[in-house]
Amino acid sequence: MTETQIALIALAVGLAIGVGLSLLLAWAYRARARVAEETSSAVPEGIVDVLASMDDAACVVDTSGLVLAASVAASRFGIDVGSTLDNPELRLLVRGVRADGGTATESMRITRGGLSLDPRLVSARASVLGPRLTLLIIRDVTEQERLDQMRRDFVANTSHELKTPVGAVTLLAEAIESAADDPAQVRIFATRISAEAGRLAQLTGRIMSLSRLQADDGLGDVTPVAIDEVIAKSIEAHVVQADAAGVEITRGGDRGIWVRGDAQILVEAVGNLIVNAIVYSPSGSRVGVGVRAEDGVVEIAVSDQGIGIAETDRERIFERFYRADEARSRRTGGTGLGLSIVKHATQRHGGEVRLWSRPGRGSTFTMRLPLIDAPPKADAGKKSKKKRERKAAKAGAVRVRKGDRA
Repeated sequence: MTETQIALIALAVGLAIGVGLSLLLAWAYRARARVAEETSSAVPEGIVDVLASMDDAACVVDTSGLVLAASVAASRFGIDVGSTLDNPELRLLVRGVRADGGTATESMRITRGGLSLDPRLVSARASVLGPRLTLLIIRDVTEQERLDQMRRDFVANTSHELKTPVGAVTLLAEAIESAADDPAQVRIFATRISAEAGRLAQLTGRIMSLSRLQADDGLGDVTPVAIDEVIAKSIEAHVVQADAAGVEITRGGDRGIWVRGDAQILVEAVGNLIVNAIVYSPSGSRVGVGVRAEDGVVEIAVSDQGIGIAETDRERIFERFYRADEARSRRTGGTGLGLSIVKHATQRHGGEVRLWSRPGRGSTFTMRLPLIDAPPKADAGKKSKKKRERKAAKAGAVRVRKGDRA
């Protein structure tokens, strides 16, 4: 074997040893990195940035359930960095995802902020981020569930309420047909049909009003509104009903008050309060409508001397189709929508409704609305009106003097 061959063999052996050592070192580095990754609890910087921008509650937890990073909204569920994920259902979800790998989503009810009285329906989604990290996203769907339930209840209640007058009209029509030879009976049944048709029209009208108020475009023509005109129109529309019930309507309080909103909706809302007060007031009593402006708020209060509202009914009195006195509402043709319309109309105008009531002493419903300054045209109109009144008074005085001379 020549020296050249020996040199080549030595070179090949050295190269093989070098490559082997390089591969061994590379494997060792990879193994070390893998072990470091498996034992590391460091949250990637990109994940932290994403969590900071999220509106939903979200967090990253390690295998022991320790919260390493969290969004701002996570604190609403008692999840904070450095704390332990203590909700058993969430821990079970995270544990299942870590065992199976991938992603899992579950709906569950959990307490918010550790308050057992405030359970929230959430959609929780867990995803594996790494050997030791799991991403947990909690989306609160309680409000969505409540709205869905309200829609279902509204449809069910509306269908039930519409069946009554529709069924009555059908039966009365059949009665008229069978009593065609008796004019007196026909007139009686026709009158009852008209009453049921009016009740049906009132119900459908109020359903449409409530639906419009709950829509995004609930308010139509938003302009400065004179509360004096709202009160005057509301009282005028129900004077006949009050006289028939033997109830007196009185008005008092501040004048010249203005709010911004939809005049027609406000008239309907105040009118509903007046109607409600008349219906639940005994004959010979009084319904008072008062207005007060204070600290940037207008208060429109409608008081009665009626039967009052039991404490158990006050929380639900503004619900759609809820009636504190079912028998009286049926007898008077109430729809159970009036106070719900008042509530939504007031909220649409940026206000709130308050209730004071004592059984046997009466009730007071107060609409609180944001006060605005009277528009310039209103001030000019007042001055012009006063000027016309002075001129009329002066002209009257002149005529009287002329008559004296004659």
